Amino acid sequence: MTQSHRLAAEQLELGYGTQRIISELDLQISDGKITVIVGANGCGKSTLLRALARLLPPQAGQVLLDGEPIQQQATREVARKLSLLPQSPIAPEGITVADLVGRGRHPHHSAFARFSRHDAEVVAQALAATGIVDLAERSIDELSGGQRQRVWIAMAIAQQTELLLLDEPTTYLDIAHQIEVLDLVTDLSRTRGTTVVMVLHDLNLAARYADELVAMKGGRVVAAGPPEELLTAELVEQVFGLRNEILMDPVSGRPIVTPIGRHHDRSLEYHR
Repeated sequence: MTQSHRLAAEQLELGYGTQRIISELDLQISDGKITVIVGANGCGKSTLLRALARLLPPQAGQVLLDGEPIQQQATREVARKLSLLPQSPIAPEGITVADLVGRGRHPHHSAFARFSRHDAEVVAQALAATGIVDLAERSIDELSGGQRQRVWIAMAIAQQTELLLLDEPTTYLDIAHQIEVLDLVTDLSRTRGTTVVMVLHDLNLAARYADELVAMKGGRVVAAGPPEELLTAELVEQVFGLRNEILMDPVSGRPIVTPIGRHHDRSLEYHR
């Protein structure tokens, strides 16, 4: 049976001006799965995500959405299929949670269409799915970081796309809120069949939540596959330049990375 890929990149080259960030990159995103992109700072993770979301035109190659070049598709049509949560989204000052989530319905409206009963039902479902019904009338300015992330994800849910791209959705969150957000994203994938592509810095969270990992270095994909097959001490050292040991997570049964620093290396003289 042939694996379906609604979103893919072919021989993709990306950059800013004369600076080349990504070269000859091929990538296929598996439908209905959680794909997590990992790599050291500056390797091109966020640049790739921007291109997959049609925010950055390729210098060469192409991004394909449903088999067609994404740059040739209308903006509104793409927005009905794919939603993006950037690293630091900015909300209009004073806007309420319900109003912000309601903006996820804009791609489904013509220029002069009114907010319908169906739109209200979709927004209510998105608020319920993210557990923020009680926050609906509050200003987003008043919320904690974890609550705000739930609101932005609710807006993406209200957009009713089958592909969700998230750039560092756990940045600036404490560990409890990180788990909360990643559990929510997993719920979307498992219960709604949403295809999720995330950029994460934390390798252990990536290994725990990903169906597939994509490891990048120097603007190229160096390895891709399930975390339990992909994540090895050799790969981590190759990608991050970090000596490490791989253990098994007693909770998830997935691999976890244990870094080895100079002060914890038992092979060094002063530890003997």
